[in-house]
Amino acid sequence: MPDSPIVVRHANAADLPAILDIYNHAIINTTAVYQEDVHTLPMRESWFMDKVKLGHPVFVATIANNVIGFSTYGPFRNWPGYRFTVEHSVYVHFDHRGKGVGKLLVQAVIDHARDEGLHALIAGIDSESVGSLRLHWSLGFVEVAHFKQVGFKFERWLDLKFLELLLS
Repeated sequence: MPDSPIVVRHANAADLPAILDIYNHAIINTTAVYQEDVHTLPMRESWFMDKVKLGHPVFVATIANNVIGFSTYGPFRNWPGYRFTVEHSVYVHFDHRGKGVGKLLVQAVIDHARDEGLHALIAGIDSESVGSLRLHWSLGFVEVAHFKQVGFKFERWLDLKFLELLLS
């Protein structure tokens, strides 16, 4: 039987346990997020409701209806002058990294942001996350900042890079 296709769609509340598992794995095992405490399902539910209320998308990638990754965007900064710029995030289940899932999820965010008339999309990426950096470069993002030792996790200092894609 051929492999099932990857489907990217808008997330719904039933997807939140899988989204939570993917995010918590990233917290525990990676520097993809500089968070140290795992999240709970009520925290993810609140996060999702805030996204819905503000009109920010949450996309999931699925194979055979199983969630294998998610992406979203939200405000870059909360002042009115930044209203046309958003910062996105993308997380892929560890069993499915390096298979094009992240690219599909980021492309969904790019397309949605363009459709919404936004101007710039920002990605904050740990400087050692080579796979994520390559993914974003392949989609046209350019590095615009490299902050030295601004994060601390796993008993070491971490550098953060900002990449930007102008949408218009």
